[in-house]
Formats: sequence, structure tokens, C-alpha cells
Amino acid sequence: MAELGTGIGWRPEIAEAVERLPGVDWVEVVAENVCADHVPASLVRLRERGVTVVPHGVSLGLGGAGRPDEARLARLAATATALGAPLVTEHIAFVRAGGPLTASPALEAGHLLPVPRTREALDVLCENVRIAQEALPVPLALENVAALFSWPGDELTEGRFLAELVDRTGVRLLIDVANLHTNRLNRGDDPVEALAALPVEALAYVHVAGGVERDGVWHDTHAHPVPPQVLDLLSELVSRAAPPGVLLERDDDFPPEDELAAELAAIRERVAAAGTPRRPAGPRREVAAAARKGSRHGAAEDPEATRHGPAEDARHGAAEGAEGARRKAVAAAPERVRERLGLAQAALLSALVAGTPAPEGFDGARLRLQGRALARKRAGIVAKLAPELPELLGEDYRDAFVAYARARPMPGGYRQDALAFARHLLDAGRPGDGRARRRLYLWWAERSGPRPPGRAARLVHAARAALVG
Repeated sequence: MAELGTGIGWRPEIAEAVERLPGVDWVEVVAENVCADHVPASLVRLRERGVTVVPHGVSLGLGGAGRPDEARLARLAATATALGAPLVTEHIAFVRAGGPLTASPALEAGHLLPVPRTREALDVLCENVRIAQEALPVPLALENVAALFSWPGDELTEGRFLAELVDRTGVRLLIDVANLHTNRLNRGDDPVEALAALPVEALAYVHVAGGVERDGVWHDTHAHPVPPQVLDLLSELVSRAAPPGVLLERDDDFPPEDELAAELAAIRERVAAAGTPRRPAGPRREVAAAARKGSRHGAAEDPEATRHGPAEDARHGAAEGAEGARRKAVAAAPERVRERLGLAQAALLSALVAGTPAPEGFDGARLRLQGRALARKRAGIVAKLAPELPELLGEDYRDAFVAYARARPMPGGYRQDALAFARHLLDAGRPGDGRARRRLYLWWAERSGPRPPGRAARLVHAARAALVG
């Protein structure tokens, strides 16, 4: 694995600051925010300076019951090629459910949700990972996610789940120590136990981020300073293995440039203070064999592995034979397993975004917290996409949107969500002020058609707006 060094998440809001920050060896960009044929000028300049750019996907949903979408994979592959990336990353999560697999309405979470840590869910995940690996031009690494709730009936610990995923697919790991901290507080997971179980030779890099406590739980916001507990987990990880890279994530409420620089400095200090790790990260023969036989773009081959005697040859052959059996098992995940997982994920997602009852075995209070968090996240994104809505509603905007969203799944994207919310308000006779209601109607009418309205349509809308008042 190539050494990355210390990096920061590139976002348009801090693009200029990122270019000026000292000691930034690499950056990570949200893959869905970059077009392969129109790379932002800031990223082009960084690449010209020799700064590595890694695309970080958020929409594949490899932990979902369905197979990865070919169009999404093709887009991610094109983005990796356009950026000259040495690898791409995604999440061990599901982001949608329902649809033809379950004969139920398709639902989008707009968020990374945890998968059950069961062997059936692992079978599906491994097959999906193999499909993604074959479609991507560079190696794939997967990130552990933060969660507000646990699935009932988990069969594996977090560390064991990740270790078996690596063993069966040769995929690399992106370990987010902030997510380990989140899951310690929210689910009672032991982060040190998880780190001890990790196959460190598969480590691609590490995420560090901040969060906040709200509603009695820890929210992984990426909009707050990195707390000491997360830096302590970074120190624990680095004492066990030297990660090829460590990256600071910040997605909102961006601080001044000097504060970002200070957080990067704190990360460097923790990495340097750890000294020599107990187990240096590097290629393991079994992982390399998995990559060579199971994926065109797996872990790099260990040159030392090619120089061994007859006994080593026998062990190596046995390892390859075991890997061949694992590959067959991965490829043979039955459709009935996908259907069972799909039904479970659809029922859970429906409770989170459509207000249906919590599935049996789940903590209903935690699901209500997660549902409100998803609604608030939607409100924030819609506010950025359609700033006229919070401008018209003022302080009432967020509460009104959350009340609307708690029982109404996203209708097909955030643009449609904004329009549906506006129509919902108008149907309810809101806002109460007639002038504001007329402005909202005109805003909705001008954007709800397939193309901007002409002069005649604008006159009709103006007449209707007068009647609305």
C-alpha cells in the first residue's frame, strides 16, 4: 500500500484553505460531488503539485440486499481514473431498501446505515464487494460506520466481522476511529477489542473526525472539533500498526484555517508519539493471495512471498485452495438470503423514514432518534439546495421540515424533496402570512415543471398566487 501521509477532506467551502494548509500530503473528495469530465480547478492544482486525491463514495450501499448498481460503479470508476487515484473507498453500510427484491416501495435513507453483523449479511456483503472490485480500476477499501442503534441477533463482533470480510475478499480497510468512539457510546461496543481483532495488514488509511452529544447519544457530525477521546483511539491504533495515511474529516460549520491547521498538527503529533507499532502494517500472504485470485485490483503482492521452500509452497497452496473455496462461497449467496436481508432492511428503513412501527427486536426509542436525525439531515441539505425556503419560513423552517419528513420518505432526490415540502405547506395553508404564501407558491410553480415557465405561464401563476392570498 502506497504511503499517503497526513491529509484532509477536500470540500468546496474550504478548497482555498486546503491549498494553503502546510503539510497536506493528500486529500479525499466525496466521489458523488465530482464529475469525471469536469474536475474542480482546485483539485487539478493540487494534483499538479503532487498531492494525491482519493475519491470516497457514499451511495453504493454495498451492505444492502441488492447487487451494486452498474451505473454507480461505472461513475465511481471514471472518477477514480480522472483523479489518478491509487484507490477508492466506500462504506460497510446500506443506504436504500425496498424495490423489486421485496415487492415494496423503494426507499432512500440519505444516510449510511449499519448492516446486521450476521453471517447471512456478511455473505451478501462479500458478494457485493467482489462485484465492485471487478468493476473498479484500482483497489477498494471499506469504512466502518457510526450507528445510533444495534440490530437484534448480531452474531459477530465488529472486529470479527471486519476480519472475516477481509479474509474472504482481500478488500482493504478504512478505519474511522471517530466511528469507533461513536459506537462505544451509543451501542456499548469495545473499540480496543475491535482494533485488536483487525487484520492490520489490510489497513488502507484512517479517518479522524468530530461529533457532539445530543438527545443523550453521540452524533458523528463531522461539524465539530475532534475530541480527545477520538485522538486517544488514534494513538491506540497507531501503537498497533503504522497506517499508510491519516485524514481529518470536516463536512460542515468549517472553522478558520488556523483551527484546521491545529487539528492536523494534533493528528501528526499523535502519530509521531506512538513510536514503533507492535505490528507493522504490510501485506500478508493470505490477503495478497485473495487479491491475486479473487480480484484484479486487490492487495499488493508481497515480494518476499515468492521466495520460499517446499514447506512454504505447500502452505501457500493450501491457503490458495482455501481462498478458492471462499470465493465459491461468496459467489453462491442464495437469492433467498438476499430477500430475507432485503425485507429486514426495508422494514427498518420504513420505520426510520416513513413512520411505520419499529420492527421487532429494535429499540424503538433509538429508532425514533435516528429518524429525527435523518429528517434534520434532509432539512439541512434542502436548505442549501433551496435557500429560499428557510428564508421564507424563518425560524419555523427546520421544525416544519422535520415534521413533514418524519412520515414522508424522500420522493426521488433533494430537488423533488424541496418541491414536495413546499406543496405540503401550501396545501396546509402555510405560511400564515399571505404575502409569504404567495411568494412560496410562485417559487414552487416556477420549479415544479420540466422547464422554466414562459411569459404566459408566469401570468397564470401570478393570477393563481393572488387567489392563494
